[in-house]
Amino acid sequence: MRRKGDSLMKSSFWLRAGAISGFLAVALGAFGAHGLRARLEALGTAATHQTAVHYHLAHALALLVVALLPARGKARGVAGVAFLVGTVLFSGSLYVLAVSGQKWLGAITPFGGVGFLTGWVALAFTGKEQETGVSTTS
Repeated sequence: MRRKGDSLMKSSFWLRAGAISGFLAVALGAFGAHGLRARLEALGTAATHQTAVHYHLAHALALLVVALLPARGKARGVAGVAFLVGTVLFSGSLYVLAVSGQKWLGAITPFGGVGFLTGWVALAFTGKEQETGVSTTS
């Protein structure tokens, strides 16, 4: 049986994770547009950096959605973890690739994409859990 305080703590975790992730996305976007502009243009990776920022910010907002959902079943937690892992692997690999020019890092990026897709599917199951009150992931 889940205690009410446990779900509030988890909601606050996802809220903090989403807020910190959003902060980092904006900060890294600004740093790329201003502080790293010359380097990114010299390497030809400005668009790669922008893609990393775009997906990072979108999934920071997805984490905030996870925080707002009631904690029923496992799907909400799966979605949150998948969005976090997806952000680190997808956007993280693109950030490093953009600054370093090391193209092999692009091989990591699809694993982050799988994390994002997993998060969105889990979020859909969270909606189903809200309708039925039954966990669809156990």
